[in-house]
Amino acid sequence: MRADEIMTSPVVTISPDTPASRIAKLLLENHISAVPVVDAAGAPVGVVSEGDLLRRDDKDRAARRAWWLEMLAEGEPLSREYEAQLRTKDQLAREIMSAPVVTCTEETDVAELAHLFSSYRIKRVPVLRDGRIVGIVSRADLLRAFKEEAEHEEEKPTPLHASDALQS
Repeated sequence: MRADEIMTSPVVTISPDTPASRIAKLLLENHISAVPVVDAAGAPVGVVSEGDLLRRDDKDRAARRAWWLEMLAEGEPLSREYEAQLRTKDQLAREIMSAPVVTCTEETDVAELAHLFSSYRIKRVPVLRDGRIVGIVSRADLLRAFKEEAEHEEEKPTPLHASDALQS
C-alpha cells in the first residue's frame, strides 16, 4: 500500500501568520489534531499541533507565578516592564510550529511511513506532489491500512499441499 491510498485529502492548511486562536478554532471545527503551515507557494514549512498550542513556555510559567510575586511585593506595584513580559499574546503559527516538516510522496510505501513515524517520533506526515501538500497520513491512517491488510490476508484461502491431500 502507498501513501496516496491511505492519506486524508484535502488537507486544512494555514499560513505562518495565522494566530493561535484561529488555529485552535480550525482544529476544533475540523476534528483534527494538527495543521500544516504552508508558505505562499503552498510548500510546507511547519506543523502546529494541539500539543504546540498547549505547550507552556517560560513566559506562561512566569504568568502563573505572578500572583505570588504580587503578594511578595506587599502592595507595591510591579514594574510595567515586568508586567508586560508576563502578559501572553496571541502567538502566530511561525512562533509555535514544529519545524522542519517530515514529508513523503504519494508513492511512499506504508512500511516506510511506519519507519518515519517511529524514527522521528511524529504523528502525521504531509504527502507532497511537486512540493505542495496533497494529503496527510496520520498514525490512525497507518493503523487502518495495517488492519485492512491483515483482514485481506485472513480472507485468502489456505493453499493445499500435496501432503495435506494424502492425509484426507
